[in-house]
Amino acid sequence: MRAEDAGEFVGARLDAGLRAARFGSPPSAEEFAAAIEPRNVPAVFRGVVKDWAASSRWDPLHGGLDYLLEKVGHDVDVEVMISNTGHVFYGDLRSHERVHVPFSRFIHSCKSYLRHPNAASDSSKEKEIVKEPTFSEEGCSSSSESSEQLYIAQVSILNTENKERCSLEVLKEDIQEPTCVKGKPFSSINIWMNRAHLRSSTHYDPHHNLLCVVAGCKRVTLWPPSASPCLYPMPVYGEASNHSSVSIEEPDYSSYTRARYMKEYSERVILNCGDALFIPEGWYHQVDSDDLTIAINFWWKSRIMYEMFEHMDAYYLRRILSRLVDKEMNKMVRESSLCHSNDSGSFHPTDKASGGSEQFDLHNQVENSASSDKKDSPLQTLKPSTLQALYELISLVHNSVEIVSQNETTEPTSQDASYNQSNERKIAADDSSLLEKDIAKIILPLKSLELRSMLLAMAHTFPRTLETLVLNILGPIGAEILTRKFDEMDQQATKEQQSEFYKIFYSVFDDQYAAMDALLNGKELFSFQVLIFPRVHFINTLSSTHSSF
Repeated sequence: MRAEDAGEFVGARLDAGLRAARFGSPPSAEEFAAAIEPRNVPAVFRGVVKDWAASSRWDPLHGGLDYLLEKVGHDVDVEVMISNTGHVFYGDLRSHERVHVPFSRFIHSCKSYLRHPNAASDSSKEKEIVKEPTFSEEGCSSSSESSEQLYIAQVSILNTENKERCSLEVLKEDIQEPTCVKGKPFSSINIWMNRAHLRSSTHYDPHHNLLCVVAGCKRVTLWPPSASPCLYPMPVYGEASNHSSVSIEEPDYSSYTRARYMKEYSERVILNCGDALFIPEGWYHQVDSDDLTIAINFWWKSRIMYEMFEHMDAYYLRRILSRLVDKEMNKMVRESSLCHSNDSGSFHPTDKASGGSEQFDLHNQVENSASSDKKDSPLQTLKPSTLQALYELISLVHNSVEIVSQNETTEPTSQDASYNQSNERKIAADDSSLLEKDIAKIILPLKSLELRSMLLAMAHTFPRTLETLVLNILGPIGAEILTRKFDEMDQQATKEQQSEFYKIFYSVFDDQYAAMDALLNGKELFSFQVLIFPRVHFINTLSSTHSSF
């Protein structure tokens, strides 16, 4: 391994399965199509360009500039980019402009830089290159720019959609279709050539891309599409929607807080002369090019987009949003679980006394059941840890309910009777977020079958408390957690066991449909909150999706 290659990896947190594969020689077209392209993960191939005539003929250090000038001719104009941000070329059109210049002038500029690399920007002769009105009428506004900012970027050698743009088509004779992509329906083949060191902005392409370095060296930093949140892509309705909003040179972390994690989710690949890099569609990349670097890239439509039909767009969007919301919901539920495991304090029945005397006594219930030989009581079947969780949950419900009517004269019919379904109770709004956390801390650690036993015991002995929990206490995340537990129970139970559980559970409610609605509405509200109010840290992939819409 070259010493320079030792620094290729910079992102310890980038998933190993998303790192670029390395190949000492290019694979066959069959191998590429079967094992590399379908993974949509970058790959580096050594020696792709070694058999091209261009690899020897175009070398700027060995007469390549004279060869290119003779090959293309003196009368051909090419479109170049001129940056107003120094050596950095951002995707935003406000930071650069495209002008037409004679190819011969660009080559002479390169030759002058090769002779005097440190003095080129001070050369009045070189400044005249940009001042020349023959560039184009539009180019006059850039007359103050130095020629070291000129960049032949994406000039077509082949373009299936617009053959008139192929101003350097003659150079196609010096290159070959790489073995690994032989037979691909290329949409375009482009040349990239810079005089002095430059940087491209971070962006992704809407095509698969094979970038081949013919001369010089390129350092490519890669991010998977899932890294969008820390890259802040520009809105899709803008003219540079595939570019990052974050400055390469001086990122503003106060405005782009997640950008602090950019390096952690990236990988850097060094491409020397002869190397090629497969950049899958949608992968972000930022490129640093050394002085006098020349590259050819091949673009072709991937199956990702090729198989997408316009009439399916709305469906695709819904599926994508659904997947991203599910991921965020899973993360939030896991965080609730971590809150439980990291909380050093434990919940004890005596932590929250209710007015001097408990309105219920769970331990007395158990003792009374035992002394009466009620061995079939659901409370008798609970494990001690589950019984403790039940007591904590009941305590939470009772102590979270404010009794509006203190003069209730109706004789209670059970220990739980004061918690009937009426308008005489409400939850203190300020405590709602704390309730969510407390409920999660109680329910999440329970195994699904333990929770089922606890809920059955609750339905049998404390039906009004269970009713209050579902209809009045349970918030959006609580509804999500409880129904996920229901799904886990269903996976471990027979159809008959499932039917029996839900029959007992919903029999508690005067209106079973109201209970179902409460749970479903809570789940939907949770999804809505995740969709509309995304989290601010990187793992939340949904946030960048919103910034891009």
